[in-house]
Amino acid sequence: MPSASGTTPGKLPFVVWVLAAGTFLMGTTEFVVAGLLPELAGDLGVSVSHAGLLITAFAIGMIIGSPTMALATLRLPQRRTLILALAVFCLGHLVAALSTSFTIVLAARVVTALATGAFWSVGFVVATTAAGPHNATRATGVMIGGLTLANVVGVPIGSFAGQFTGWRGPFWALAVLSGLAAVFIGRFIPAQEQRVEVSIRAEVRALRQGRLWLALAAAMLIMGGVLATYTYVTPLLTDRAGIPAGAVPLVLIAFGVGALGGTTTGGRLGDRRPMVTTITAAAATALVLLLMIPLSGNPLTATLLVFLMGLTGFTVNPVVTALAMRFAGDAPTLTSALTTSAFNTGIAAGSAIAGMALDSSLGLTGPPLVGTVIAALTLLPLIALAVHGASHKGRIVAQSSAPTDARRDEPAQVPSQH
Repeated sequence: MPSASGTTPGKLPFVVWVLAAGTFLMGTTEFVVAGLLPELAGDLGVSVSHAGLLITAFAIGMIIGSPTMALATLRLPQRRTLILALAVFCLGHLVAALSTSFTIVLAARVVTALATGAFWSVGFVVATTAAGPHNATRATGVMIGGLTLANVVGVPIGSFAGQFTGWRGPFWALAVLSGLAAVFIGRFIPAQEQRVEVSIRAEVRALRQGRLWLALAAAMLIMGGVLATYTYVTPLLTDRAGIPAGAVPLVLIAFGVGALGGTTTGGRLGDRRPMVTTITAAAATALVLLLMIPLSGNPLTATLLVFLMGLTGFTVNPVVTALAMRFAGDAPTLTSALTTSAFNTGIAAGSAIAGMALDSSLGLTGPPLVGTVIAALTLLPLIALAVHGASHKGRIVAQSSAPTDARRDEPAQVPSQH
């Protein structure tokens, strides 16, 4: 049977893939800077640690900018919002590529992050709506898969190209590609997308649901657990597992492949059994991170565990995102933005705590230990959601059977006289 959107279960409309290409570009720009820091620092006359602010600024821009831009563009047609976001994204990269001032490049990164937040918040709504209820979680998985693929393909290619063209080369490429993406968005997203019936009050009203915040908490915690370990996985691989520095990118690609498999798995299983999928994957993630502490001294087991970290951790992402969108009902835009903020909050907090653990007496085992604890905490909101869902179904069953039970077990009622 076709869905309300005109699609059939198992088939996604082309627009979902176009939007995923946009998330690929934005995922690439978020993470490619890490591989270009030495070139950026040398060219702009700052230290490497100071150049690292370009990553921090982008994350903060995403955390704050996603909900802010979602509300600011709420009354604009969705297609226009996406095109404007890509245009600002393109302009931000052009300004950065042409600038010789670190301050201007930093400001351009913040503006780019705001555009990214707007694109993500609206893009997820458009993708899940176009896919229909039968394929909503799978569409979410494809969107997140664009971000994951950026880590597998976009970031390595950008970092590699930067060694030959300088750091400006990848920025020029992202500017051109985002311009092309804007053309495709204008071509394939229907022009009649209107948002006149959506109000800021309705969007904010959706935030009153406790189960929505449980889904956001799960999104924040699972990313915090995985990124707490992944941020400092390179010294773990080189100093503890004994993997040569030149081979580390191959292990990181294994992580990306696992993460891509996880988003695909979560997208396919999450529509049918969301709570079983997320609880199982979160528990498996905590176990994998825990095993890293005693088993990361061997190159083979360390590589396998890094792959499994991506596979299990990213299985949760599309499901909790789709759940949050479902809980938002008819006002999903702000919720989509808050989901993006939740993921980035988890990344920022998890990596910060892991960094402190790395500098403590725990040393290289500190980050996976922190990741284990945070990933295990993900089970709390997920179990609460499962209990809430079970009790809600129980109430529905009880209410539907109450009239029959009353007729069977109770004496007939005499109508009252008024």
